[in-house]
Amino acid sequence: MTDAEKKTKNAKKSAISIFFEEISRSSLIIPILAIISGLLLGGVLVALSTENVYTVWSESPLLAISNGFKAAWESYVTLLTGSLGSPSRIIAAIQSGDGLEIRRAFNPVFESLVKSIPYIFGGLAVSLGFRTGLFNIGVEGQIFMGGIFSVWVGYSFTGLPAIIHIPLAFMAGALGGALWGFIPGLLKAKTGGHEVINTIMMNYVAFRLTDWLLRGPMRREGSTNPLSPIIEGSAMLPRFFGEPIRFHFGFFIALAVAALVFWFLFKTKWGFDLRTVGANPRAARYAGMNIVRSTIVAMSLSGALAGMAGANELLGVNHHLSQSFSPGYGFDSIALALLGRNHPLGVVLAALLFGTLRNGATRMQAAAGIPIDIISVMQALILAFIAAPAIVRTIFRLKEPKKAEAEVHVRGWGGS
Repeated sequence: MTDAEKKTKNAKKSAISIFFEEISRSSLIIPILAIISGLLLGGVLVALSTENVYTVWSESPLLAISNGFKAAWESYVTLLTGSLGSPSRIIAAIQSGDGLEIRRAFNPVFESLVKSIPYIFGGLAVSLGFRTGLFNIGVEGQIFMGGIFSVWVGYSFTGLPAIIHIPLAFMAGALGGALWGFIPGLLKAKTGGHEVINTIMMNYVAFRLTDWLLRGPMRREGSTNPLSPIIEGSAMLPRFFGEPIRFHFGFFIALAVAALVFWFLFKTKWGFDLRTVGANPRAARYAGMNIVRSTIVAMSLSGALAGMAGANELLGVNHHLSQSFSPGYGFDSIALALLGRNHPLGVVLAALLFGTLRNGATRMQAAAGIPIDIISVMQALILAFIAAPAIVRTIFRLKEPKKAEAEVHVRGWGGS
């Protein structure tokens, strides 16, 4: 090998090594590896919770390990087919030409998208709060308030065309969530009241208010269950493709809102002010920014986004209010926002992941006999790895991030 060839080879090695070093320092690699680690540990938990592993352990440890690996593999296969559909069934349905069978074959994909819509709104709500230095744990209560307001407009206003009724009901949901975010924001700005404590308390007020309304003023006539009246057809978000697919227009609204949040935060003066207040309130105050106004606006906008999640669920999926229409979207959104790095695009991608996991979990429980709670454990593990990136960097031997890539820190735990 000539000297020129050696130099070229060394240059290539240097370029490749630099590329992998940059990848290892990238802020995206930690969430990706956190997801992989969470899924791997989830598979271990599935194996450990399989009864066959323990029944054959005394006979053959290798057979027990094999059974555990098989159980984990089957659970993930059913998780994928339950959330994205079975390739063989999709091909067979397309070949048959039967419209109903084709819709049934593709239904898991669209159902995963439906499950991810409230996560998009909730994740945007939490991430907007994080960006402005506020920890909004009241997203779940704000979702309920958005549901209350939107359903009331949905069944009380009659005779309206859909082009008016749908935006009116949707904006009513945003208003309900904004009101529930405005109160702790005002308390934080004017009295220094801790937004974490206040938003938690506001959650309980929203839950009990929902219970009272469904047993009193908003109870469906003739129903023995605490349910609200069904909203008017003109207030229902339009669905696509026909039964059994429930995919509706709310998905596109969520994407549009995510784009709007990105534009607001990173392309406008108001968004710059909010981010500056969140990053360094003392410097923002010195620069003449209104800290009180920014805090109130940030919490109100965060609540409005959460309220849209409630409106979306009731106008697009349930069509009536019940006591448990949200299975914890608001609390999951905290983990989702962290996974998405508090960026609208990251939130959308993380929401799609969470929606896919949630949708596939039902199929996993029915077909593989794996408890649906395993999905919650996986989400918790992913969050744990996100919250402790040093663990991921140690396991995978990654380089430390550059100082310029510092993460957003929330000062909601007592900072001023």
